[in-house]
Amino acid sequence: MPGGRLTQQERQRIAAGLADGLSYAEIARRLDRPTSTISREVGRNGGAGGYRPQHAHRATVQRARRGTPTPPRGAGPPAGAVEEEIIELAVRSGLPRMTARVHVDLLLSEDGRRTAAELTRRLQVSPASVSVAVNSLVEQGYVRREHDPQRRRDIYVIDDNAWYNSIVISARHTLESAQAALAAAETFGLDTPVGQRMAKAGTFLERVITDMLESADRWRPLLA
Repeated sequence: MPGGRLTQQERQRIAAGLADGLSYAEIARRLDRPTSTISREVGRNGGAGGYRPQHAHRATVQRARRGTPTPPRGAGPPAGAVEEEIIELAVRSGLPRMTARVHVDLLLSEDGRRTAAELTRRLQVSPASVSVAVNSLVEQGYVRREHDPQRRRDIYVIDDNAWYNSIVISARHTLESAQAALAAAETFGLDTPVGQRMAKAGTFLERVITDMLESADRWRPLLA
């Protein structure tokens, strides 16, 4: 695996990969670099939505000329790199990148509250992109919407209950799929290969999701 600073060509390939919607892990694999190197590079140079290879390369050269101070013992990675790592994990879990960026920006905000205008300004994206992302997050239970009647605007909030709500909403959707599979098994007949296959799938999903909902209820006091 190559070491040392990223080259200008590598930074151009990073920008191209981001434009194509590739994950940090995939970009790192193509460059034969650690994923942490890519996330740190992007995080401290504008983030996924604002990364510019020429600017990043100039900034690195300038830092090298000045001499970068040695970080204190125990110091962690820059906050931007940490944020990008969390976004990457959210993308791997299935969230679209824009939705993940909005989710993480809310998650890491001081009070867990942002307006659409604040999200648009902070992430440097269009209001339409923010609208699609927050609507998805609200539907999945990650975020709730509060209305400010005085200023005629919505405020998007992420709080401790979001984790419980998101699990319950996801579980209910999966439970509906389990019930649909069991109904299909009855339709095809439990004595047929298709019916047996659907019955096994439906029963498995139903049992697992039931356990998950019971577990979520049991441990919900931890969020209080």
